[in-house]
Amino acid sequence: MLTLIGFDVSNYFNMVKLALAIKGIEYKTDILYPNQTDEYLSKSPMGKVPALATEQGVLTETNVILEYLDEAYPDKPLYPGDAFEKAKIRELVKMAELYLELPARRCHLEAFFGQKVDELTKKEVKRALCKGIEGIARCAQFKPYLAGEQLTAADIVFLYSADLAAAVAGKLFAIDLFEMAPGAKQLMEKLNQREDVIKIAEDRKVANIAFQKYIASLS
Repeated sequence: MLTLIGFDVSNYFNMVKLALAIKGIEYKTDILYPNQTDEYLSKSPMGKVPALATEQGVLTETNVILEYLDEAYPDKPLYPGDAFEKAKIRELVKMAELYLELPARRCHLEAFFGQKVDELTKKEVKRALCKGIEGIARCAQFKPYLAGEQLTAADIVFLYSADLAAAVAGKLFAIDLFEMAPGAKQLMEKLNQREDVIKIAEDRKVANIAFQKYIASLS
């Protein structure tokens, strides 16, 4: 059986968790925070989460895990279509990560943890997020999903990247990021109404209590 390693507050962990739920794959979890212990580095070379333990070994990097799940468990594909259509889904996945999730992460400390971020960083993040959502708007279909009529890996990554990016944009810059991509707000509403997404959100709230205690213990 597969083992998903990580913790429920991590958006990347939840991307994989949602993919497993959509595809109906049985798995167990090993709750673990990112760390640099020799034991964990032997499994996850950068000490990051999530990691996925399979019978053949451990995989890391969320997009790699998503693609593995789709090849190993082809029912309910997350990368459907021909070679070009699959590539477009991967393109959207990469855009959501590079141009929404990663820039927003630079301001998480101020947006979510009350610690100040310097003004130059905030200026760079504001510009990056606006440019990123505009780029995704030009690439995505929103019919109603990013790649068309079928939910794909792109929607999973967008859901757990855009939610945090939009929160950063709203709190720090008073910008409604979804207004800059017609169809994005409706897509987020549709995804957040799914039972599996609601369950993941509930798990996240519960896990956040333990996570906050863990963060406090580090200070």
